[in-house]
Amino acid sequence: MAALSAKRDRHPAAPQQGVEWLKSERLVPYEEAVAAMEERATKIERGEASDCIWLLEHPPLYTAGTSAAPSELLTPDRFPVSTSGRGGRFTYHGPGQRVVYVMFDLASRGRDVRAFVNFLEDWLIAALALLGVKSEREPGEIGVFVNGAKIASIGLRVRRWVTLHGASLNVAPDLEHFSGIVPCGLAHTTVTSLAALGAETDIGKVDDALRAAFEETSRKAQISASSSRAP
Repeated sequence: MAALSAKRDRHPAAPQQGVEWLKSERLVPYEEAVAAMEERATKIERGEASDCIWLLEHPPLYTAGTSAAPSELLTPDRFPVSTSGRGGRFTYHGPGQRVVYVMFDLASRGRDVRAFVNFLEDWLIAALALLGVKSEREPGEIGVFVNGAKIASIGLRVRRWVTLHGASLNVAPDLEHFSGIVPCGLAHTTVTSLAALGAETDIGKVDDALRAAFEETSRKAQISASSSRAP
């Protein structure tokens, strides 16, 4: 997917017209995904495309957010390392992890980045509940945790009040791959996944839970949740 575009993107689409959902079945290289997000964000800023949620997976790599410390990359030769413009520190992406990129116009939503991060956390917690997993926030941290272990990470970049990047939910990745970094700078926090918890790992069912939880969380947060069908 070289660009995030559907047929309806050929004509201006104001944010209030809904959120478009896109899904990639293949592993999308990280740099390709970033370029596509940036293109879509520009269209959103110009009023040429609607807000967008993109569900995908990446080939294995480590990404460094804007607060990443070099000492937190423990095995630099293990996987490719990409410098990211998102907030946060080091994280791992790879097969079995559902990446959820959100390109939203915050200018029409109060320009409150903290509130949007809270919304993302609420959304993930609600989706996990639909999958039978009780999760929560941890005081002073960003993301979602199960019994103190991190199951979902959040890292955003905001450009001209349009968001890029988003969240990653550990469905059934190889958790040992996280050992090459200090995940999110949390040296004493373990990571977990739906698979490790014995929960649902069918990616289609996970995506269904994400969509259903988004609709419900959006209604509660008064964020427009109407959407077009992904191509």
